[in-house]
Amino acid sequence: MAGVRPVRPATGFRAFFSYKVFASAVFTLLSLAALSAILSSSSSSSSPPSHNTASAALRRRGFLASDPLRARLDLIYRQAADHSALATAYAAYARRLKLDSSRQLRVFQGLAATLSDLSTRLAAPVDDEDALRPLEKEAKDRIKLARQLVGESKEAFDTQLKIQKLRDTIFAVREQLHRAKKLGALAGSIAAGSTPKSLHCLAMRLMEERIAHPETYRRATSVGPADLADPDLYHYAIFSDNVIAVSVLINSAIKNAEEPSKHVFHVVTDPMYLAAMQVWFVRRSPARGAKVEVRSVAEFGFLNSSYSPVVRMVEGGRRDLSVLDHLRFYLPEMYPQLRRIVLLEDDVVVQKDLTGLWRVDLDGMVNGAVETCFGGFRRYSRYLNFSIPEVRDQFSPRACAWAYGVNVFDLDAWRRERCTDRFHQYQSLNEDGTLWNPASVLPAGLVTFYTTTKPLDKTWHVMGLGYNPSVSPDEIRNAAVIHFDGNMKPWLDVALNQYKHLWTKYVDTEMDFLQLCNFGI
Repeated sequence: MAGVRPVRPATGFRAFFSYKVFASAVFTLLSLAALSAILSSSSSSSSPPSHNTASAALRRRGFLASDPLRARLDLIYRQAADHSALATAYAAYARRLKLDSSRQLRVFQGLAATLSDLSTRLAAPVDDEDALRPLEKEAKDRIKLARQLVGESKEAFDTQLKIQKLRDTIFAVREQLHRAKKLGALAGSIAAGSTPKSLHCLAMRLMEERIAHPETYRRATSVGPADLADPDLYHYAIFSDNVIAVSVLINSAIKNAEEPSKHVFHVVTDPMYLAAMQVWFVRRSPARGAKVEVRSVAEFGFLNSSYSPVVRMVEGGRRDLSVLDHLRFYLPEMYPQLRRIVLLEDDVVVQKDLTGLWRVDLDGMVNGAVETCFGGFRRYSRYLNFSIPEVRDQFSPRACAWAYGVNVFDLDAWRRERCTDRFHQYQSLNEDGTLWNPASVLPAGLVTFYTTTKPLDKTWHVMGLGYNPSVSPDEIRNAAVIHFDGNMKPWLDVALNQYKHLWTKYVDTEMDFLQLCNFGI
């Protein structure tokens, strides 16, 4: 064809060059493959199995995949180990919860031990199917039993855990309540033991009146010597430094007495309050012929440190003791010519005639008092320390306690039984406060008049109006004497309002000093 250049075949040199390039490429690829294989083999041999977790896992999976018998054994081993740990955990729960029945604890401990032993046997090599089959059956039975026990016990264990948590919460709340009660009792005792501003004002104004008009109050008693020793009169002992409380007590007794002229009230007070007490009863003389004698503790000369352990302790610096509170143990010496006397505390209110107390037959006993025990409540074990041999060997912890507030004392029987000597004996033993709480006078009375106390009818003395808001209205209405024992005294702001009117209705509001001292009654 015209104009077209003819194609010529390749020369020999060019053909040789193409073959050489192809051979070189093939050789290079083979070299690279050989080098890669060498490097991989070197890396694999240089890494120990114990330090290469991934390689070990791969080899193990490969081994298990190649050994089905070992794979089954490993699965059973894992199940047995897991259920052994579960049984051990439930045994620990049972031990922690201190279950009433120890059967569950023993079952779980035994099951855990069995599964642990089984796991040890499963860890050993197994050669054939016949050797594996008994182990597999035993493991399945044990695992089935473990699952069944866990299923049955889970709900009970969960309940026990909830109960334990609830008990812990209750314990914590009780601890808080106990602390709150202690703080409340401390605050109440401080409030009850302190002198309110109004009472302090009243005492100061009465003493100021005594100083300003000494002649008017020189003869500050309405009782003559004959009245003091007349056994045919009704004699009451009152030991107090609270002017308004003594006034209310005497006023209530006189207003409810059938023959007020036969009633004699022996008031003994601290020397500091003697003038105030005298001025009050001179300015507000007892009505209807009743008689009031006011004396100071210092007037009783026999009360000295050589005779009375209480005086000795007080003079020695004991601030937890009060001579005034312990005068009740010296009634025969204070009133030697009397045969019977009634002790009234200053926080009581009389609602009925008390002459019946002189007709009560004490059956030769020294003390007539209302008992306060019922069930296991308020027995001697509450007030005395029975770990001390002097107490344990002489008294019964189940003996029934009684109350101060309204007490009839047969002074002749007192002298015969030598009760004051008995009081001195135990008061001296309690000098360090180990037999009873020295701040309370009742335990001393319990040991002094043990087996010589005659129970009185409960209507003579109803207690609790100074701490119990739930005293029965019928009990209060039928009571001859109501007692504001406790810290909520009726002359304090913390008094229980539902009972306060029972006390305030006997307050002599015509005494001008009450308004001056803002009593707010």
